[in-house]
Amino acid sequence: MLELRPNCEHCDKNLDYDADDAMICTFECTFCATCVDEIYKGVCPNCGGNFERRSIRPAHLINNNPPSTKRVTRKT
Repeated sequence: MLELRPNCEHCDKNLDYDADDAMICTFECTFCATCVDEIYKGVCPNCGGNFERRSIRPAHLINNNPPSTKRVTRKT
């Protein structure tokens, strides 16, 4: 199950579980669409893989399957 990390690893923008601009790579590195497009040009700076739009967990499943609250930031 996806962690649904709560923030962009680059700019620390909040990315709620239903954010439509959350992007992830195969290792669940999480960035906002702006950072993916403008800074990283679609390539994950951590693993070199590509990004996909993160799935949105339906609201009625959040109580039993909550998103992560652990904020991750990329060390530059």
